[in-house]
Amino acid sequence: MDFERYISKDIAWCPGCGNFGIRLALMKALEELKFDPRMVVIVSGIGQAAKMPQYIGVNMFNGLHGRALPVATAIKVANPNLLVIAESGDGCMYGEGGNHFIHTIRRNPDIVNIVHNNMVYGLTKGQASPTSVKGFKTPVQTDGVILEPFNPLAVAIALDASFVARTFIGDIEFTKEIIKEAIRHKGYALVDILQPCVSFNKLNTYEWYKENTYYLKDHDPSDKELAFKRATERGKLPLGILYVNHNKETFEELARKGDKRPLYEYEVNFEKIKEMINQKTL
Repeated sequence: MDFERYISKDIAWCPGCGNFGIRLALMKALEELKFDPRMVVIVSGIGQAAKMPQYIGVNMFNGLHGRALPVATAIKVANPNLLVIAESGDGCMYGEGGNHFIHTIRRNPDIVNIVHNNMVYGLTKGQASPTSVKGFKTPVQTDGVILEPFNPLAVAIALDASFVARTFIGDIEFTKEIIKEAIRHKGYALVDILQPCVSFNKLNTYEWYKENTYYLKDHDPSDKELAFKRATERGKLPLGILYVNHNKETFEELARKGDKRPLYEYEVNFEKIKEMINQKTL
């Protein structure tokens, strides 16, 4: 499948931006899994990362800041046959959209949530984001960030998200495989992707991520307690699939009771609706 079709060739990202690698890894994953582009929807919010749907030849919905997840959930419920991917940056997903992040995990829709985590607001010129490390200096936080960073993996595991993973875009092949596993998984799948912002984050560079991450080995992702321990470790950040729970019903299974027909296939009985309105039972 050609996921390069019908897209603008003028990509508005800085040279060296980690978004390019994420785009490549995602397209490779979709190609290797042989998805029909017509059956894929990417939903995003606002930010540099949120421009991604414009640069991949699939269906797209570009919405409000922090509001990608409820839209993605609604699309999946309306047509459970679609692959729905909600993607945006750490500021959009964890900051502005933090409330939706929490409640989407509770609902467990069968969607993939890809977060471009560069630990900075890249669109609005470099303010600290929820995941910025303590001490990080910005044009706004001139004396350095004073708060501990938000830990999305620990929050997701604590809320029993059905799939929680982290990767680093410096390893595109590894990232592609993690995305493929997230797509295969039934239920909400969080993929937190560490990626440098070469223009506004001079601290968390490609080299910094290489030195401050490690690959999980001999890790049992079904062990929730162990996964939470890994997610809350001080020091180097773990890469890989931290937690998986295969024993959760999805939101659309509960809401649609197993009916996978797209809503547009339903026949609307207007006479019945009119009768119910007249009888004030609707």
